[in-house]
Amino acid sequence: MMKVIVVGTGYVGLVTGTCLAEIGHRVICIDKDEMKIEKLKRGISPIYEAHLEDMICRNIKEQRLSFSTDMKEVAEDTQVIFIAVGTPSLEDGDVDLSQVEEVAREIGKSLVSYGVIVNKSTVPVGSCVRVAQIIRQNLRKDISFDVVSNPEFLREGTAVYDTFHGDRIVIGSRSKKAVEVLRELYKPFHQKFFITNPESAELIKYASNAFLATKISFINEMANLCEKTGGDIRAVAEGMGMDQRIGNKFLQAGVGFGGACFPKDVKGLLKTGEKYGYDFKIIRQTLAVNEGQKQKPLRILEENIADWKGIKVGILGLAFKPGTDDVREAPALQIIKDLRGKGAQIRVYDPVANASMQSVLQFPITYCNNPYDAVTDCDAVILLTEWPEFQELNLRKIRRLMKRTIFIDGRNVFASEAMGEKGFDYYPMGIGSEETAQRKLKEGVVKVNESEKSNYTSGRTWNQVSTCN
Repeated sequence: MMKVIVVGTGYVGLVTGTCLAEIGHRVICIDKDEMKIEKLKRGISPIYEAHLEDMICRNIKEQRLSFSTDMKEVAEDTQVIFIAVGTPSLEDGDVDLSQVEEVAREIGKSLVSYGVIVNKSTVPVGSCVRVAQIIRQNLRKDISFDVVSNPEFLREGTAVYDTFHGDRIVIGSRSKKAVEVLRELYKPFHQKFFITNPESAELIKYASNAFLATKISFINEMANLCEKTGGDIRAVAEGMGMDQRIGNKFLQAGVGFGGACFPKDVKGLLKTGEKYGYDFKIIRQTLAVNEGQKQKPLRILEENIADWKGIKVGILGLAFKPGTDDVREAPALQIIKDLRGKGAQIRVYDPVANASMQSVLQFPITYCNNPYDAVTDCDAVILLTEWPEFQELNLRKIRRLMKRTIFIDGRNVFASEAMGEKGFDYYPMGIGSEETAQRKLKEGVVKVNESEKSNYTSGRTWNQVSTCN
């Protein structure tokens, strides 16, 4: 058993600390938010995450997990200190490291014996060096320590499961002593270790998230083509996913990705590239495609609604994904703002994220207690989060409650034929029709701006075919 401090009680810190307590370590979670700490002491989790609150209560009772606002009070005999505070995006897309740096200063002032300092927060390459410098500058006496990069790969909604069933534990360190400490710490998880230098470990996190985000934007681009050609993105994605080189994960078309990680980390990687004189062209377009996907519901409505006076729109799902109450960078945020800009009245429902959305929106909308209230008297309904309960909706009741029949399915929860039979004007993502494909063919050549043509098509129209000799 080790004594561990985890600084930060957000998704990463609280899940990490609680799971380490679950495997037998003595863990103290630190946060400067006194109200949050008082609730945690009573076993009340500040976040919605499956199984987490029960685990917190169990480990408090077993005296393996405790909470504090003061690191100095608990630092003695601590072997590992995790930095798990937020690293939000600045306005220019760069990563705000102010919380990480503040914690590093506090660690320097509190350290009384050798310890391994673990950068669990998602931080740009070179951050281990920076944290070590800050700690060293604030030490009260000559104490040895090591700073290690140990990125997390948790998915909100399944973070507890992911902690116990991870694909790998990445450790970035040049210290054999620090690596052995972390091997021993994580040993009960029985997971593969990948040991590298700190810089590579820091880049692994960003590269992983940027690649997954790019995969989502790619399938959304294919979905847009499917709509024009009569293809079905669900079949395309399934056929692609059968190829083991590609895999079937992150191939669900929709209204774009959101959350605390993908948008922030892609922007952060772009900014890192700029600092080192490199332009990430692919992931720059990943973000551009994602922003375009968020605008799709409004474009569909604009094609169907001439006069927006008195228009009501119901939104089903606010969280960026099911299983969480997190609305950070959720497509719902931008879509609600766009609808408000058109003068629409907005009614919303989410099983767990109503309060989260209410805390971040600067203007009032109607929050409903169930999906049927959210769609009542609405001209259109937009489904934005694929919560399991939405799959069980009484669609005939939904249709009766609505004023008009527009249903935009931003996550392809329902079947086109069934929705048509129930009387909806149904708009899924990436599911085209033969009629649409024939019309596009009759329209002829698709005109593309010069700036949008690739080097391989420049000077030709997009439906001209080159032959190889």
